Amino acid sequence: MARWLLFIPLILFIVLGIFLWKGLSIDPTELPSALINKPFPEFKIASLKQSDKMLTKADFIGKPVLINIWATWCPACKQEHQQLVKMAGENKIAIIGLNYKDDRVSAISWLQQLGDPYQFTIYDADGMLGLDLGVYGAPETYLLDKNGIIKHRHVGVVTEEIWQQLQGMMNE
Repeated sequence: MARWLLFIPLILFIVLGIFLWKGLSIDPTELPSALINKPFPEFKIASLKQSDKMLTKADFIGKPVLINIWATWCPACKQEHQQLVKMAGENKIAIIGLNYKDDRVSAISWLQQLGDPYQFTIYDADGMLGLDLGVYGAPETYLLDKNGIIKHRHVGVVTEEIWQQLQGMMNE
């Protein structure tokens, strides 16, 4: 048997180690989005609190906004909720909620109990707007400029540190 064949397991181990190291160095909150620097998708969906009121993109064009995707079934959404309430109290940017694949009654109750940081909430019961955005799950937050162009996407909980980063992006 050729002596070099004894090194195949070592070579495979090194190659697998390189792939593992590369995979572990990727930040899971930095998922790429094909929508960065593109317009927010068009939609016509009912408001969470007023099922007879239809909301569209025109309801938030003209000012920078954060679009926060959330649901009552999402434990991480509950974790970030107090931060969103705090951010809304600062009045630095409008926060729009997108209630994703959720129960309307549960979502309204959640906001009554925990506070409502949203100027209004889009009720995406079937997840079609989420699909257009490429949502992986909740929570996700999008920063839009005054023209409705998506400038940043954050996957995961919005913390004070993330909020500081988002404020820096708003000023660019």
